[in-house]
Amino acid sequence: MLKPSKTQTVLGWVTFIVTLFALYMTFIYAPLEKVMGVVQKIFYFHVASAWNAFFAFFIVFVASIVYLRTKNEKWDTIAKVSAEIGVVFTTIVLVTGPIWGHAAWGRWWTWEPRLTTTLILWFIYLAYVLVRASSIEGEKKATMAAVFGIIGFIDVPIVFFAIRWWGSLAHPEVVTGSGGGLDPRMLHALIASVIAFTFIYFYLLTQGILIERTEARVKRIKNQLRERNN
Repeated sequence: MLKPSKTQTVLGWVTFIVTLFALYMTFIYAPLEKVMGVVQKIFYFHVASAWNAFFAFFIVFVASIVYLRTKNEKWDTIAKVSAEIGVVFTTIVLVTGPIWGHAAWGRWWTWEPRLTTTLILWFIYLAYVLVRASSIEGEKKATMAAVFGIIGFIDVPIVFFAIRWWGSLAHPEVVTGSGGGLDPRMLHALIASVIAFTFIYFYLLTQGILIERTEARVKRIKNQLRERNN
């Protein structure tokens, strides 16, 4: 297997430190929310995961466009790994959302606009990952996945603007003593969480690319050995 570079090693340690800091900000620095109490703490993970899911799918969108223009496998690899990470983050959103929302709604799930469009987004990119796992080989698979990744990104702004377009009284908001919005300390914790999850995204991206390159190298070696034996 290819060894991680010094940059990847440093990124790993920085990600670890930033994540510890975000946990401190979430569980110690940020105050308890008056209505939901400790359950509200999941808000920081929920929002940070959602932001990075959107960001991951944006990278898929950009990398897919660049791949179709250049046919450079590097961009195809970036799109593939970023989509897989995006699916993981979206799964976290769909798990943490109902847990957090149950304290506000009194139910685990409601078909409100943002939750529904997020579920659709999860299915879109899960299908993208399945396309990647199909038996189709080579450039044909990469091209098909690139087109899928570009079209699938259409749902991201729909999720983001869903509440503004269709309205929703169900999606919970953080209530503070000031009558709405975020307490400054909560905002600080949220920013720290978003930054930490962004570092986690880039660390997973670099590690995923390293694994993909290793697998490609092993495949080339196997093909070369097969050709020599024939």
